Amino acid sequence: MPREGAMVLVIDTNIVLDLYVFDDPRWVALHRALAHAGTRWLATDAMRGELTRVLDYPAIRAWRERTGRDAATVLRRFDARTERVPAAPAAPWRCADADDQPFIDLALAWRATLLSKDRAVLRLARRAATRGVPIRSCFAEVEQT
Repeated sequence: MPREGAMVLVIDTNIVLDLYVFDDPRWVALHRALAHAGTRWLATDAMRGELTRVLDYPAIRAWRERTGRDAATVLRRFDARTERVPAAPAAPWRCADADDQPFIDLALAWRATLLSKDRAVLRLARRAATRGVPIRSCFAEVEQT
């Protein structure tokens, strides 16, 4: 489970795209945090599989081609930053978007902060908070807690 003092994160696929495909400047602080040894980014094989699929969606593929981002490089960056862990047991509540459930399950199991922009995930924030699991839509909110 989490090491004392470590920031433990679970990051959904849309934010991974922001980090490694779109270079969204709103996530600069998250890039810095991920470079810090005290930050753990947890991911499962299924999360990597979802990223692999999404990188090949036509709109994402077109963006990557326009900007010279190949999928293999994005996946290498993901692999270099993440700590691969086994899939977590199911959370006691379900997300309306089944693709997001593994992120919720993992965050709950590890009491990790879940970073997501997905509305279905964000709707579970109050319930997750009762279990000590923050769900945030931006990293600035994490830095302040």
